[in-house]
Amino acid sequence: MIKYNRILLKLSGEALMGEQGFGIDANMLKHYADQIKELVHIGVEVAVVIGGGNIFRGLQAEASGIERVQGDYMGMMATVINGMALQSALESVGLYTRLISAIEMKQIAEPYIRRRAIRHLEKGRVVIFSSGTGSPYFTTDSAAALRANEINADVILKGTRVDGIYTADPKKDPTATKFDRITFAKVISLGLSVMDMTAFTLCKENNLPIIVFDVNQKENLKRIIQGEAVGTLVEG
Repeated sequence: MIKYNRILLKLSGEALMGEQGFGIDANMLKHYADQIKELVHIGVEVAVVIGGGNIFRGLQAEASGIERVQGDYMGMMATVINGMALQSALESVGLYTRLISAIEMKQIAEPYIRRRAIRHLEKGRVVIFSSGTGSPYFTTDSAAALRANEINADVILKGTRVDGIYTADPKKDPTATKFDRITFAKVISLGLSVMDMTAFTLCKENNLPIIVFDVNQKENLKRIIQGEAVGTLVEG
C-alpha cells in the first residue's frame, strides 16, 4: 500500500555531516541512499532537494565580508557538491539518477527543464534538484516548495533531526509538546519554524502537505509512504 506516489524529499546540508562538524559523512550518504532505494523499489517516484549548509551558508557570508548575493551563489554551489555526492551514493546501490541544476553547468548536471524532470521521475529515476532556485535571496526550502509544486508532488517530506514539530524547541524546553497534525494557519499563528515563510506560503496556497520527521530513524521514510503517522503532518 502506497499513500504517496510522488514525493519531494528535502534534506538539509547538515543532514550529511553526521557527527562531524563539517563536510560529508560517508555513513550518512549510505543511510539516505538505502532508504531512498527502498522507496524506489516499491514504486515511489522520488525527487530530492538538498541544502548546502554543511559546506557554506549564504546567510552567514556577510559576517565574513562577502556580499549577500555573492554568498548566496556560493551556497548554491555547495548544494551541487552535495547533490553530486548523493548521486554517487544512490548509483552505488543500483539506482538510476539525474542531477539537475538551476544554474547551467552542463559538464556536471542537466539544466532544469520541468517536463524533462517529470519524465525522469516517470521512468523511475531519482531526480536531485541542486542550486536552489537559481536566484539569490531564496533558500533551499523555497526551492523544495517550488520544485514540489512544479512536478506535482503529492507531499514534501522534510527530513530533520527531530521527530516532528513541537510547541517549542524540545532540546531547550522539556515541557514542549509534539503536534501530530497541524494546519498551515496554526503554524503561522503560533510562529512555529517549519520552513521559511516564502516556502511555507507557497505550500499553503497550493494545498501541498508537508511532513516534518526524523530522517535519521531508519524505516521512517518507508513508514510514511505506507501511510503510518510519523512526524508531524502540516495541511489544510
